[in-house]
Amino acid sequence: MKDPHGNSTKEAWILCLILGIIMINFPFIHIFSNEDLIFGLPTLVLYFFVGWPASILVIWFFARRNGAEDENSSVDTGRE
Repeated sequence: MKDPHGNSTKEAWILCLILGIIMINFPFIHIFSNEDLIFGLPTLVLYFFVGWPASILVIWFFARRNGAEDENSSVDTGRE
């Protein structure tokens, strides 16, 4: 039996990958690479220290939600 949300899950993981690549590519690095300081830290350093854990947190929430949906679908269909 096909997984009803399998295709959208694959697309969401691809979207996470693309957004991650965009976050660490030239346009965003150039935007945050300047002389400004926030709390005594350069904006580029702060961007990485906040952006990287934030992206990991988003992926963690997505994976956790996806795992809960997989458990529910296996219970509903009688699969283990």
